Amino acid sequence: MTATRLALELAVTLRHDGHGGVADDLAGPEGLAVWVRERAALLDCADDPAVPDEALHTAVRELRAAIRSLFARAVRPGPPSSADAHRLLPEEEALRRLNAAVALVPMTPRLSWDPGAPPAVRHHPAGSPPPADRIVAALARAALAFLAGPDRALLRACPAPRCVRYFVKDHARQEWCTPSCGNRARVARHHERRREEQGGAP
Repeated sequence: MTATRLALELAVTLRHDGHGGVADDLAGPEGLAVWVRERAALLDCADDPAVPDEALHTAVRELRAAIRSLFARAVRPGPPSSADAHRLLPEEEALRRLNAAVALVPMTPRLSWDPGAPPAVRHHPAGSPPPADRIVAALARAALAFLAGPDRALLRACPAPRCVRYFVKDHARQEWCTPSCGNRARVARHHERRREEQGGAP
């Protein structure tokens, strides 16, 4: 997974629970701790891990709400995910939250030039920001890169029954986020056709 796709990973921590409802992988600080630990290198906290508390948990969930609201804008004219279509943030508020999160950790470019390698510019945090700020800012930077990059045009809300995920359409014939969602959608269409046929029968 690239750092850019990290924004999508955060967005899909809201998912179908298998029983007609929505599950939240970040329902508490413990869930966030597991999620962060699995992505520590991308979140700039591998060497100095943060212990997610209520404040970090709230900050990440508020950022997720902003990202999902901007994802809903990105998939237009298609419909947004049904998980939160009824409570999307106003776009100006979503942008404000995202930009404020990025500003938590100013970055400075530095040139590195390892033996046998071409010069490379890498961005490093200015000063010594707290681990929690680094996590939130890394997620926000990933969202900026995603929304300003080529993946935004390929973003879709999965149309399968009960699915609430966003996904990136990686090939032209892809219609759903996973094959299982495709199977569920085909079964639902089949049942709908059967109902229509039976309803029209004498």
